[in-house]
Amino acid sequence: MSREPSEQVDRWASAVIGAAIEVHRILGPGYLEKTYEEALAIEFALRGIPFSRQHPVALTYKGHPVGEGFLDFLIGGELVVELKTVTSFAEIHKAQVISYLKATGHVLGLLINFHVPVLKDGIKRVVYSQD
Repeated sequence: MSREPSEQVDRWASAVIGAAIEVHRILGPGYLEKTYEEALAIEFALRGIPFSRQHPVALTYKGHPVGEGFLDFLIGGELVVELKTVTSFAEIHKAQVISYLKATGHVLGLLINFHVPVLKDGIKRVVYSQD
């Protein structure tokens, strides 16, 4: 069954991208991921974007709890946002977002890499559709 993000989730994704572009415009590349996370939290608050930071996710295996993961941000209770500061995305980064989408039941994730000269080159939209 294929699912598409709701219009609200798409609006939040656009708002998050705008906030991330502003953070990158001011700070530029080269800092630790935590620095961008802190700056984004400030920018989200300034823009009235609802977020939870380091949001816990219960992980299960065949219905049994096996641990806990943490999303960098959960926006509006529906949009997963993962931050990176890497030279380039690897397949594992996308796989991580898909795993979080599966674990939470959410459809859309944004993978944002601040270690790029132009931020639009560091944004990957990840849609999880159950087959």
